[in-house]
Amino acid sequence: MIRIVRANFPQNPIFAETIARHPELELLTFQREDPASAWAALTTAHIYQISAARDELAPALHARAELLARCPNLLCVSSGGAGYDTVDVDACTAAGVLVVNQSGGNAQSVAEVAIGFMLDLAHRLSLADRRLRHDRDFVREDFMGQEITGATLGLVGLGNIGRRVARLASIFEMKVLAFDPLLDPATQREHGAEPVSLDELLARSDIVSVHCPRDPSTLRMFEQKAFAAMKPGAYFINTARGGIHDQQALLEALEAGHIAGAGLDVWEVEPPPLDDPLLHHPRVVATYHCAGVTTAARRRVAHWAAEQLVGLTLRGEKPPRTVNPEVWPRVQERILSLLSRPRP
Repeated sequence: MIRIVRANFPQNPIFAETIARHPELELLTFQREDPASAWAALTTAHIYQISAARDELAPALHARAELLARCPNLLCVSSGGAGYDTVDVDACTAAGVLVVNQSGGNAQSVAEVAIGFMLDLAHRLSLADRRLRHDRDFVREDFMGQEITGATLGLVGLGNIGRRVARLASIFEMKVLAFDPLLDPATQREHGAEPVSLDELLARSDIVSVHCPRDPSTLRMFEQKAFAAMKPGAYFINTARGGIHDQQALLEALEAGHIAGAGLDVWEVEPPPLDDPLLHHPRVVATYHCAGVTTAARRRVAHWAAEQLVGLTLRGEKPPRTVNPEVWPRVQERILSLLSRPRP
């Protein structure tokens, strides 16, 4: 029996239904609020299906070196999303534990929200909505908007989500610039974007939209200097991860009028405190890390995760969305050893 362990975070039922079709697999769900329940399950786990959202789990339940040391049977940590903020990949690699994610599963949903932020900010929809519900000391021209058609869009990251944003932007005849040091220029052009440096992107873009992972190279990528380098009157959008932009620096750029508005789905602390000044700024549209939370995306991610684990544990297949492929030979050997044991 191969044991898959998960916390009681919301998940589409297709995950459990898929696992249940295979009697060789056992799925245990522990209560996040009960440490004893968590450790009773985790210390015997072969697979840890973990939340991708860092604030959904207590830090002690993140897949870091301390947890790995207490879980000797662990073969794989499977993120429930594209990101893996709750996983120390280096520690997993050192421990011989495979890390997989569901990259691309919610890409369309996040891309649609990024475009939605652009429309909302440019046409001042949320501002009009808030004022209309509480005030009458205005005229329609107070909500004078702009068309995004023909604007220059700068994409920081041209992965699964960035590519879909570029495709949607083409409907609005937008000029798309991209900064992605992991992609060669030819590939970026194939996806409808002009490859440029980050400095050039900031200087030319009417809208800057962030679609890169959060890692040491991107943490605080957008701070005071970066916001100052943006085109005056530009909009800033982040549907990627909190911490890529410095919230205080963004607030100062908004207050100075240099940045015309911001669409924020991600925060340094999620959800942000009620007194966070960005939440109360009239030119900020705020959501709670829910750009990828749609019925279709949640079902797709859960189904991909389950099928990936079935292939790994029952057929010894290398998962298609592996974060640390260098550890695969070690894990494959352990998987094949398990598969070769006589069944009771």
